[in-house]
Amino acid sequence: MRRIHPLLALLVLVTSAPAEEPGEAVRRLLAEDLDAQMQRSPTWASSRGDHRFDHLLSDPSAKARDAWIASAKMRLAALREIDDEKLSDADRVNAGLLAYQLGRRIDGARFKRWQTPITQMDGVHSYIAQLPDDLSFRNEKNYLDYVARLEAIPGFFKQHIKNMRAGLVDGRTPPQGVMAGVPPQALFHAEERYEKTPEEHALFKPFKKRPENDPLAARAKEIIKLRVVPAYRELGIFLRDEYIPGCRKSTAAIDLPDGKAFYNFELAGHTTTGLTADEIHNIGLGEVARIRGEMMKVIARSDFPGKKTLQDEALFKAFVTYLRSDSRFYHQTAEALLAGYRDICKRADAGLPQLFGKLPRLTYGVREMARWLAPVNTTARYYSGSLKTGRPGYFVANTYRLDQRPKYEMIALALHEAVPGHHLQIALAQEMEDVPEWRTLLGYTSFVEGWALYSERLGLEIGGGEHGMYEDPYDDFGRLTYEMWRAMRLVVDTGLHSRGWPAEKAVQYMLDNSALTEVNVRKEVDRYIAWPGQATGYKIGELKIRELRARAEKNLGEKFDIRAFHDAVLAEGAIPLPVLETNIDLWILKQKG
Repeated sequence: MRRIHPLLALLVLVTSAPAEEPGEAVRRLLAEDLDAQMQRSPTWASSRGDHRFDHLLSDPSAKARDAWIASAKMRLAALREIDDEKLSDADRVNAGLLAYQLGRRIDGARFKRWQTPITQMDGVHSYIAQLPDDLSFRNEKNYLDYVARLEAIPGFFKQHIKNMRAGLVDGRTPPQGVMAGVPPQALFHAEERYEKTPEEHALFKPFKKRPENDPLAARAKEIIKLRVVPAYRELGIFLRDEYIPGCRKSTAAIDLPDGKAFYNFELAGHTTTGLTADEIHNIGLGEVARIRGEMMKVIARSDFPGKKTLQDEALFKAFVTYLRSDSRFYHQTAEALLAGYRDICKRADAGLPQLFGKLPRLTYGVREMARWLAPVNTTARYYSGSLKTGRPGYFVANTYRLDQRPKYEMIALALHEAVPGHHLQIALAQEMEDVPEWRTLLGYTSFVEGWALYSERLGLEIGGGEHGMYEDPYDDFGRLTYEMWRAMRLVVDTGLHSRGWPAEKAVQYMLDNSALTEVNVRKEVDRYIAWPGQATGYKIGELKIRELRARAEKNLGEKFDIRAFHDAVLAEGAIPLPVLETNIDLWILKQKG
């Protein structure tokens, strides 16, 4: 028998191995991209239950950025080699979403977002300080890894300072006018008292339950005292003395380098549509006019005395002034405000089975926003949890300036941030089965925020009575104020960034058309200035979901089931609006038989 050379034998094995099936190739690329995202964001990976990188912080260096984009280009090239005609419907959707994500990652690199890692709302300085709330500590390794992260903070901040200096040179910074409150946020974590009592620092929180003489806790104190506090001080001083004085004076995104392209890119990403800035602006104007008419009807059913003597614009202004100034509409303590939110959430919980066939397993809570973060932040936030790590989701409420946190906004806000809004949708997305885990990471603004805004309206369908949870006219006016707020965003965001509106024009426009308090309005306008395009996703997404519901109701008639419709909307997690529309159209056909 002839002997085969070992190299020829290996060649025979390789060439005779079965080719990778197209669907398997797509799923492999999704898994590779998931792994790349977890490596790029180690703290996010930890919060999701991936503990491979628990000892690391993210790498903000140029080398890491170049590798991130290079890997995306390689993955996209491999994806384009796959014959999509041979894919199942599910894998074709997965491939399309991956191509979309990779394309935006690659195309967006030109705008150098790494040069602006800090705004007045959040950034590297604030998320590091909140790490203890995002991580789980179940064994000794968790604590050892956390100590390694504490040791990495000084180098992490130094690299970001280097990146921000590059932004100063390029003219790519946040607007100076919104950044005044940021240095105090960083310097709060650098106060001298933490050098004397490091156990009081926010980053020491995980060690508070350790034994008194625990050597690991002692090590954490030393690192906080000698490394973390000085690092925060260096960052705060840089922000105050060098960065903010050098930030741009303009507020418009189009004034940035390549600014017009950047703003259009952001609009496309946040709305997942091809709508232009002008089209979005005009949609906003139409919605403002429609909602204003509904507001006047709600005023008519209130007990406001002025409705008998005033009309039209005079009545609206007087009513809004009454809402902003009468003490009946405001809680006197933070505890009362938080208790009010918890009561609303409990009532909403009870109404969910009326509207949904599938509910998430993950629970949620209500807590106060960190006092050091609250003065320059928005009214509330949602922080997602994880079944895998045993962390609940949280609706976080801002208790700063209680005289600017009206009761009549609380129902709409709670429904938006908790259930049936962010918590329900995001938890269900995390708990999706029979899909690649990569799909659970997606968070398109138009879907996530569009759903949350749509959820505010669902309060009309929870509970008894004609107006559901909004039986009190003032609460219903608060709902409309919040819907008006999102409609005004379409006008204001595009006005600021594509039409050159000064900030004061945006503030006045919002004050003239809603009952939002001035503090909230100013914080919101600062937010739109610092985060171009993001605010447009809410109303665009909500309008599409309402359009699809109306289409389903018309086509299905008596066959329409609200619970089944909502389950269908949420079934695939967060997806672009065109994909959602296709899914619901197919669902309607299926329901018709």
